[in-house]
Amino acid sequence: MAKSNNKTDQKTVRQPMPAKEKPEQRSATEEQHFQKRFEKHMDELRWLYMELYDNGDMYAELIEQCKAFYKERNNELKALDLSREKNPGWYKQNDMLGMMLYIDNFAGNLKGVQEKLDYLVKSNVNYIHLMPFLDTTEGKSDGGYAVSDFRKVQEKLGTMEDLEQLTMACHKKDMSVCCDFVMNHTSADHDWAKKARSGDGEYMSRYFFYDNAEIPNQYERTVPQVFPATAPGNFTWLEDAHHYVMTSFYPYQWDLNYRNPRVFNEMIYNFLYLANRGIDIIRIDAVPYIWKELGTNCRNLPQVHTIVRMMRMISEIVCPGVLLLGEVVMEPERVVPYFGTIEKPECHMLYNVTTMATTWHTVATRDVKLLKQQLDIINALPKEYVFLNYLRCHDDIGWGLDYDMLAKDGMLEIPHKKYLNDYFLGIAGDSNSRGELYNYDPVTQDARFCGTTASLCGIEKAGFEGDEQAMEKAIDLDIMLHAYMFMQSGIPILYSGDEIGQVNDYTYKEDVHKREDSRYLHRGAMNWDNAKKVADSQSVEGRLYHRLQTLLKLRKSHPAFVSNADAWTLPTYEQGVLCMGRYYDGEKILGIFNFSEYNKTAWIHETDGEYVDLITGNKMTASGVNVPGYGFYWLRLEYDVVDQGKE
Repeated sequence: MAKSNNKTDQKTVRQPMPAKEKPEQRSATEEQHFQKRFEKHMDELRWLYMELYDNGDMYAELIEQCKAFYKERNNELKALDLSREKNPGWYKQNDMLGMMLYIDNFAGNLKGVQEKLDYLVKSNVNYIHLMPFLDTTEGKSDGGYAVSDFRKVQEKLGTMEDLEQLTMACHKKDMSVCCDFVMNHTSADHDWAKKARSGDGEYMSRYFFYDNAEIPNQYERTVPQVFPATAPGNFTWLEDAHHYVMTSFYPYQWDLNYRNPRVFNEMIYNFLYLANRGIDIIRIDAVPYIWKELGTNCRNLPQVHTIVRMMRMISEIVCPGVLLLGEVVMEPERVVPYFGTIEKPECHMLYNVTTMATTWHTVATRDVKLLKQQLDIINALPKEYVFLNYLRCHDDIGWGLDYDMLAKDGMLEIPHKKYLNDYFLGIAGDSNSRGELYNYDPVTQDARFCGTTASLCGIEKAGFEGDEQAMEKAIDLDIMLHAYMFMQSGIPILYSGDEIGQVNDYTYKEDVHKREDSRYLHRGAMNWDNAKKVADSQSVEGRLYHRLQTLLKLRKSHPAFVSNADAWTLPTYEQGVLCMGRYYDGEKILGIFNFSEYNKTAWIHETDGEYVDLITGNKMTASGVNVPGYGFYWLRLEYDVVDQGKE
């Protein structure tokens, strides 16, 4: 096309091409995008699929359906895909902050959440995790993780159209949306399960059905129990169907058989359906469990990684703006493989579960030794790996600690778990915590723990007793823990209500469907009356909220907080004090955190220049730093090299 000097013509030429393309031109362009992405992965995808299933017809169907889902994807989502392809590190920046929330507890329904987006933006949240919202059966839902229809929203929460409206509104505010994808099982009320229960062989093959106990008993010899106290065993006898069915979690959650290619294909179609509703991050629930093999523990088997790798490639072909978040609740050496490799990645992000549990161990022991070791392990991993860091989530706190190391200091597993539970119950270790046990096993005396961050920090007890001095200490602990969490590499995640110090909600005991599950203690409804109190700087809510927002704004304005910055720990020669360092693009920041209620000195000796405390603006040396009880510092190095590096 010849260049025109006419201003009107110039404006026409500069219009974005997709807006001016004819439908057939746009279709051809989109076909090219799909084909280019498919060609990048087609050899490996076909090889892995055929290795797992050896079924060419099912593979051909999968690819045709992928193409159909790509064509269905709307123009706004395709534009977002292109933008994120050009900036693949978009989710690794220092402005990312997530929030987990139950839709009904937070705002009633999906439309209510949309109405609260301004509050989330004001709170610096730009990534929301909508806890399970797909159709389920009340009383047999496991908090929404027993899905009866992957393409229907629970009626009380809204519709799929409401979900699309919400994701669209979030994208306009540069917010991402995450949802749970429960791959391991369906509800016993899912259409597949109903047909299987009636004796339909095709649907029985989508689960693990056995007409006698021989094979189930063989599985039970090697497969651990998930809930030995509340749901013992891994199989359930169905009297009406005269069969056993595998149920690793609860009797109403039937494990899917991924040895059947029909199961894999159909679940991928459900995955893509949700992606096309505008979901940006797909959280793969209980991913280590999804492949079952007789004679094994049915955890972390190689075929699981094959499935996740195929999911990653399919998402990069159909919806490359969508991320995979793996829920792997295990120690680091078993978690890290779910990132895959740099050349053949699997999940984009994983939860930093062990560090979360170790954090609360550190609060109870006032000893940072194990936490420092844990952080050193994480910091040594490739910078491409992104962890989600959190102090608590919708689930319980399980004490999956490094007991081999703890034993060297005399902390044996069984008595130490009892001490931790007693501490957070508020009956040991001079604790001010409040919470409840979860899944207590009277035989092993093992249990996990439940409670909101504020209640675990002592805010509930101080408020109940009207003790202002204790309240100040509790708020200091709460803020210090968040400041430490914001300092970790990865994406920080808050649970809804933690930003205003919401405490335990004991009303769950009045609900017949919830009272047997103490996790509902920390899943209480958002208290919007208390949220209004953030305007009062003297209120507990205001003191917490504004201090957190100060930290988040500082985090966003300093490049050293990006996910792929250099990160390390420093010795402090003080049992209760942790020191963390970060460096990126000429900026160095030290974080010093006192996990004790007593004033301590961090015996670090950094002599590379003068530092400034980012919170107060005071200048100080990073040598023999006195840290108040439950206090912290974020210290930025002030030296000429920093300024020269920015020029």
